[in-house]
Amino acid sequence: MIDQSRQIAKESKSSFYYAFSLLAKPKRDAMNTVYAFCRKTDDIVDEGDDNEELKYERLRKWRIELEKALYSTSDYQLFNKLASIIKQFNIPIDPFFELIAGMEMDLQHKRYLNFEDLVQYCYQVASTVGLMCIEIFGYKNKSTKDYAVNLGLAMQMTNILRDVKKDSEKGRIYLPQNDLAKFNYSEHDLFSKKYNDNFISLMRHEAKRAEDFFDKANQALDFDDKPSLFPARAMQHIYHRLLLKLETDNFDVYNKRIRVGTFEKAAISVGVWAKYNLVY
Repeated sequence: MIDQSRQIAKESKSSFYYAFSLLAKPKRDAMNTVYAFCRKTDDIVDEGDDNEELKYERLRKWRIELEKALYSTSDYQLFNKLASIIKQFNIPIDPFFELIAGMEMDLQHKRYLNFEDLVQYCYQVASTVGLMCIEIFGYKNKSTKDYAVNLGLAMQMTNILRDVKKDSEKGRIYLPQNDLAKFNYSEHDLFSKKYNDNFISLMRHEAKRAEDFFDKANQALDFDDKPSLFPARAMQHIYHRLLLKLETDNFDVYNKRIRVGTFEKAAISVGVWAKYNLVY
């Protein structure tokens, strides 16, 4: 399953793969397993043409298998391996169940009235992953949990900005409804892919919120924990680079594919690893 988990991470072309590929093997294998669980959980909602009722049922069974794995009774190797990793690294189990709840929230809500509602969603689908990962990376200071939470919020907000077009094609709008009204940009405008000054102002407003979360993450991270958390720092640099690219291109996500390239992700990851492993 370790090899399969690694394959899932590699085939996803996710920034996560590049960030934790330089970990020592035990931690790298653990991260591959955790990532495979998170990826498969997300796929239940995002992939396939199943109706929402069937997806709810799949999530229900997914939760049951996780519960069974914690007692070493799951029929699925991924869950049993995950349970072993949870025990080995003493990872709290709540974030795993909260992630599943976040996926259910994605099925329940295709709109978010205000920023507070959106933050709750972002916490469940992103900050939870950070809280899982830091236990594998290792840390000394309790403030690292605040770092993980805020970094997850920053990264998910950045994803939302990048994916406005893709999400709208699935009938989803993550940008808060009251912000759309504030900047006089309607749902019809969004579904019509109307790129104008109102849209740019709206996106700039949300980008500032993402930037604030990046800043809060930086403030929460203690100097002593930076070396062990180099994969998280690599993710932070990759996603912050993406946010800067979005800003530089005036958030023209309807007409451009704004991304951080594979080579750039790898270079950032190696650079961060070298900084904390060769300097400290």
